[in-house]
Amino acid sequence: MSDEQPTLTAPSRKLGWRTAAILGAVAFIAGLCAMALGLYAFPQWFGPKPVATVTLPIASTADGQRTPVVIVPGNGTTAAPAIDLDALSTRENELAARLAELEARTASISGQARLASGYATRAEGLMIAFAARRQIDRGLPLGYIEEQLRQRFGPIQPEATGTIIQAAQQPVTIEDLRVGLDAISSELRTGAASDGWLASLRRELGNLIVLHRADTPSPLPADRLARARRTLEAGHVEAALAEVARMPGAPQAERWTTAARRYIGARQALDTIETAAIMGQGGAAPR
Repeated sequence: MSDEQPTLTAPSRKLGWRTAAILGAVAFIAGLCAMALGLYAFPQWFGPKPVATVTLPIASTADGQRTPVVIVPGNGTTAAPAIDLDALSTRENELAARLAELEARTASISGQARLASGYATRAEGLMIAFAARRQIDRGLPLGYIEEQLRQRFGPIQPEATGTIIQAAQQPVTIEDLRVGLDAISSELRTGAASDGWLASLRRELGNLIVLHRADTPSPLPADRLARARRTLEAGHVEAALAEVARMPGAPQAERWTTAARRYIGARQALDTIETAAIMGQGGAAPR
């Protein structure tokens, strides 16, 4: 037996190339079939891709309608649509005008809000001032109004605020002044306690006949006292104080005149803070 390997013959080589050609043809046909099946079953995979577009707003046309301009990227074969620059400029001007109008409205609303805030501050200040006047006229303590007065009017009217608070701590009313005037009426007419009975007698004898002009009030102590009572009932404490100061017994009425001056000072201080509230000088509402 020989050790040499057998060699391929020509017919066997022809058979191998033929088989490879058949297999390649079959694979090609199978690929075509698969492609056809894919186109039939999934057409969206092979369709044209959407093209991105840009839409620009323009101004109204002649018939009142707004027509947008759509810009589509060209494919090199068609010309791009023209853009109406005049329409774009008109639209820009319209937007600028609307923006200016909105800014003007905003500024107007802000001004009205500030004005309303100022009116509210004035109203609140007046309410506090009126409440303080009511308490003092009644001879009652201020209570919570005292703190409101300190915070609103203390920084701008410290003297008037302090006067009102002190007057509330030592209240003096019209009724108190009237009762006090009645209590010292005899001393005011005669002045006996200050000048003695002899000087009072001489004064009474000298007042038996008094000459004065018809258009001037009578200087007699009794007439002055009557006028002081009338003016006090009317709430004119200044006039009543002036009449009492000219009477013979005025030195004996020091306590009454001090109380009357304290009453007048409290009302002047109330007038001051009321004026400040009207002018909008009252502080902001305390928290």
